[in-house]
Amino acid sequence: MRDASFKSTRQILLGQDNNALVLLFAINMMVFLMLQFISIVYFLSDTPREFFQKQILDWFTLPAQLDAFLSRPWTFLSYMFTHISIWHLISSMLWLWCFGYILQDLAGNKHLIPVYLYGGVVGALVFLVAVQWLPASQSIASVSPLLGAGTSVMAVATATTALSPNYRLFPLINGGIPLWIITALYALIHFATLSSSQMGLGAGSLAAGAIGYMYIHLLQRGTDAGAWMTDLYHRINGWFQPGMQSSSSKRSADRQPYVKIPKSTQQRLDEILDKINQKGMDGLTPEEKEFLRKASE
Repeated sequence: MRDASFKSTRQILLGQDNNALVLLFAINMMVFLMLQFISIVYFLSDTPREFFQKQILDWFTLPAQLDAFLSRPWTFLSYMFTHISIWHLISSMLWLWCFGYILQDLAGNKHLIPVYLYGGVVGALVFLVAVQWLPASQSIASVSPLLGAGTSVMAVATATTALSPNYRLFPLINGGIPLWIITALYALIHFATLSSSQMGLGAGSLAAGAIGYMYIHLLQRGTDAGAWMTDLYHRINGWFQPGMQSSSSKRSADRQPYVKIPKSTQQRLDEILDKINQKGMDGLTPEEKEFLRKASE
């Protein structure tokens, strides 16, 4: 799994159920459109831009000042879905698509959101700590608040690269470009565009990248650090759909894995996909790979 350079036989489609990438796109887009609509309302009412910043935007972005953060603790989550510039949004979503699609293709749908959230939360906490160590010539009050998906995307990028560094992109170009080169290019662009006053953002991005790598490191050793998020999702979903099991792990515990049962093609397919999520394609037997190939046709 660690050195895999394959492409999965599964296809992740935009309309597919439980597509975490589409969900992240939708949340980022909805927050952007909502803020843009409110900004237009302020503009049409001749309200100064500073009022929009203070009354609306500050409630979504992560402030550098600890006292301000403690008064708005939810911003350590909301900031990673908040974009003001359309170009900032497009850039973040393009990189998220690039790495998030590959991560879902190789590991399934259930790991993208945990990596995104872990990276964003850890990046926020390191940002808050780092800005407290600014040079004496720079005050914390002058540090811009943190916003955007940058730290989360950095976590997704390193997680995807740690999972399969030799995954090939653009195969028509000399057999393809290894994923690690694309990740190195992304990191270079990300850090090269940071100013000296954005030391906190740089530290947060480094920490987020480390979290992405650690997530895959644990996953390869059998520990799914995002399992509790998946279980929580199924539990909450079960409240609105009482007939469903509370979690995917509970469904797995209620059945004998990898037992051939007549007329159970879908069950068999689910079992193989669960195995891919845990061990990757290399963990499948030749018979399971053949079954998956036929099911995908």
